[in-house]
Amino acid sequence: MMCKRWDSLSNTLRLAAAVACSGVALMAHAGWTVGQVAPLSGAEATQGRAYSQGMKLYFDQVNKAGGVQGQPVELVVADDVGHPDETVAKARKLLSDSKPVVLAGFFGNRNMAALMDSKLLESSPLSVVGYQSTDTRVLASGQFFATRAGLAEQMNKIATHLATVGITRLALVYEDRPDAQALNDLVGKAIAPSGAKLVSAASMKSKASVDKVVEQLRASKTPAQAILVVASSPTTAAFVESYRMDGGSTQIYATAEADIEQLAKRLPVEYMSGLSIAQVVPSPYKVSAKLNKEFRDAVAAAGKSVDVPVSFAMMEGYVNARVIVEAMRRSQPVTPEKVTAALRTLDAYDLGGYWVGYKPGSQIGSRYVDLSIVSASGRVTQ
Repeated sequence: MMCKRWDSLSNTLRLAAAVACSGVALMAHAGWTVGQVAPLSGAEATQGRAYSQGMKLYFDQVNKAGGVQGQPVELVVADDVGHPDETVAKARKLLSDSKPVVLAGFFGNRNMAALMDSKLLESSPLSVVGYQSTDTRVLASGQFFATRAGLAEQMNKIATHLATVGITRLALVYEDRPDAQALNDLVGKAIAPSGAKLVSAASMKSKASVDKVVEQLRASKTPAQAILVVASSPTTAAFVESYRMDGGSTQIYATAEADIEQLAKRLPVEYMSGLSIAQVVPSPYKVSAKLNKEFRDAVAAAGKSVDVPVSFAMMEGYVNARVIVEAMRRSQPVTPEKVTAALRTLDAYDLGGYWVGYKPGSQIGSRYVDLSIVSASGRVTQ
């Protein structure tokens, strides 16, 4: 009788131990990790922090509603200070320590190029969902999913807009990059349908080179009617300042990498006048569509936990998080392989007036492009 009691007690202890061990395992693997490496300090910190905040806004909403398949979504963010070598180092550590099911919200041409060159993700099923880069290799990679319009779509929108007022002679100014020829080819092809053509192209690497580009534009025998700028916010600001100080009055059109809120802080109103920026997500300041309203409601609900100003970068992060969560919900179970497979089959997913979808051979998920235009008084219109 005593033996039976001991056997029963032993079995109970074994069961308790098994449950405890199981509980520990569940706790260790509870939740789905999204990994982000972005500039949280340095010159691009404002955009990096805003993008991260936008993703967190939606993940918090999802978690309050029960998470994805009963598990919370956790955003793990590492600061690369905008340095390419740090992007690779921090990504490697994040993969090792946090075991994310997806990566998201990376920034910068050189940073993304360094990530590709490192081959860190080459044998990995992980995808990078959402990024800010115009590097042509990244845009063509099957492992990087853009949740915004690409460079070609932005350039096509700008050229089409300019053609309506008879402007077809365009100059291209860009940040120094290894894929310069591919960039020129892409832009030339994108603007051709509107009848526009490039009359000159020049790269900027330093403050001295920015001034030299301005001199080249002034001395050009075939003056451009408008200038296209493909560069980060700091470099775009440096060019606009140098060009305006030199007396240049030609209209300037920049891609979405040049954050309009940051330019407005760096440049006086008289330099901002006539500047236009391509926007790849709906305005975070309006409630004209369902997505806009849901974003504004999320910001209001988050209250003081939102520690950076509302911006286009924050809206883009919010959009990105929604696409990631949708891919997770379509994954059974949630693994890097399943999330990537779900993304590849995402077709015309409506976020509330903003659609994201992918087709074979294309990882550019959106065609939405609008233009923010700065008036002489400094007012921004869309």
